[in-house]
Amino acid sequence: MTANARHDITTPDHVRLLVDSFYAKIRVDPLLGGIFNGVIQDRWPQHLAKMYTFWGTILIGEQSYMGAPFRPHKDLPVDQAHFDRWLLLFRDTVNELFEGPAADLAFTNAERMAEMFMERITFFRAHPQRHIQ
Repeated sequence: MTANARHDITTPDHVRLLVDSFYAKIRVDPLLGGIFNGVIQDRWPQHLAKMYTFWGTILIGEQSYMGAPFRPHKDLPVDQAHFDRWLLLFRDTVNELFEGPAADLAFTNAERMAEMFMERITFFRAHPQRHIQ
């Protein structure tokens, strides 16, 4: 897709394009790349497949994601700067490729998720004896 031919996110191929393009940026980002590559290591195909189902469920109603998205992020060495960078890369990727209601929904959900994750990470750091149920 070119900048002049942006469409909304309406198909599984669109979701894959979004996820693949976004994580290509993440993997080489000076702030985020080391964290993601260090945790995911050689499991990128599995991670991307999970992200296809996660975003497909949110954006095109696939109902294919099953999981608890916060749990794998609970102990990551991240702070607000990491979430701000993640959101910037996500917004840039969405805006480069898509426009429309689902594209807007993608960013709205990403913002909510980043805010919730940061709040929960902060909570669990302050209360290390607490466990996720």
